[in-house]
Amino acid sequence: MDVGLIAQYIMNGLMLGTMYALVAVGFTLFFGVLDVIKFSHGDVLTVGAFVALATFGGLKAIGLDSQPILLVIMLVVAVFATALLGMVIARTMVLPLRSAPPLNTLLITLMLGTVLREMVRLFYPEGANPKPFPALLPSGSINIGQFNLRYDNLIMLAAGLGVIVGLQLLLNRTRLGLAIRAVAQDDETARTMGINFTVVVLITFAIGSGLAAFAGIMNGLYYNEINFGIGLLLGVIGFAAAILGGLGSIYGAILGGFLFAALQTIGAVALPFASAYKDVFAFTVVIIFMAWRPTGLIREKISERV
Repeated sequence: MDVGLIAQYIMNGLMLGTMYALVAVGFTLFFGVLDVIKFSHGDVLTVGAFVALATFGGLKAIGLDSQPILLVIMLVVAVFATALLGMVIARTMVLPLRSAPPLNTLLITLMLGTVLREMVRLFYPEGANPKPFPALLPSGSINIGQFNLRYDNLIMLAAGLGVIVGLQLLLNRTRLGLAIRAVAQDDETARTMGINFTVVVLITFAIGSGLAAFAGIMNGLYYNEINFGIGLLLGVIGFAAAILGGLGSIYGAILGGFLFAALQTIGAVALPFASAYKDVFAFTVVIIFMAWRPTGLIREKISERV
């Protein structure tokens, strides 16, 4: 196989892996601080993408045409809106069920995801139809043999990796990150040390939901289209990536995201009918792997949680 073509597959895999890692990190953050699986996470991503699209429509209506400014405002509005949504979900649905069986939280977030998805479909103008997402990044590219390096992909990849690195710095170099890790390790001890448990949980849900909005906008910019169901598949993939890497570990979630994208790429290249079976191949490999190693690649250690 041509080296340029291999480089193209690697670039595409890195793009997808970054999106999956951002979604998977959200699942791991929620599980880390509250031991909950928030199945509405993918649909929060959908809400973020549609909030960004609605913001774009509003800004265009008032005559704003600068693409960089449009994109920055869309990102800020979508991230803050989903962060607020995540905090509301945590405060009104997840925290009140802390003493209930875990299945209750799982079911309520699963149903909430359906509600969010259907609200987008029913209340967004023509929400049942796929929506074109504006191409707001430079459209040029460099051709090196069969390798086509698009500037927009390069910018999105750098931005996604920057967000992941920023999250690592937040968790490991700030007092807020220390508080989140303390709650993840032992919330009772964290309370006795003066850490406000509720505030830390709300901020963690805001961070995870904001990351989902960022991933949703990346998905829209990458495919130039969004629909009300994008969060369904991305949520399942993000959860599979978090499980694959080891639920409870940030590094595991990031590793799982890139590994799942690598499996999809291998499936698209190696199997007949290419992309038609890439998801089937990737999920099958994850199922087989989880049957062999249920703890994921990075085994959770309480002392290293989140």
